[in-house]
Amino acid sequence: QVQLVESGGGLVQTGGSLRLSCAASEHTFNKYAMGWFRQAPGKEREFVGAIDWNGGATAHADSVRGRFSISRDYARNTYLEIHNVKTEDTATYYCAADPSYHTICTAQTAVAYWGRGTQVTVSS
Repeated sequence: QVQLVESGGGLVQTGGSLRLSCAASEHTFNKYAMGWFRQAPGKEREFVGAIDWNGGATAHADSVRGRFSISRDYARNTYLEIHNVKTEDTATYYCAADPSYHTICTAQTAVAYWGRGTQVTVSS
């Protein structure tokens, strides 16, 4: 069982930056691909970014490419850097883990583990 805890959310003004973090409990963290998803009020949860088990491959949604960047370290942490935030980035951001990078990228309903989310609110 992998437990994921997100942090770093909060209130930010448009054009600002922030970094979300996800801490994993599992000592075999490096066996999992990691991802970030978000859900805005009244909308479905959507894919934001993914990174494979060793950081060799990453993917980002078209809507955030160039402003968002996913990364991971060897201490069980996964990060989402967000730059030039926009009001449409307001959402709850969720960290996810799965043995399959492909699943993270294409099949969120099949993803094995989820965090509880961290709220990001962008003010204009």
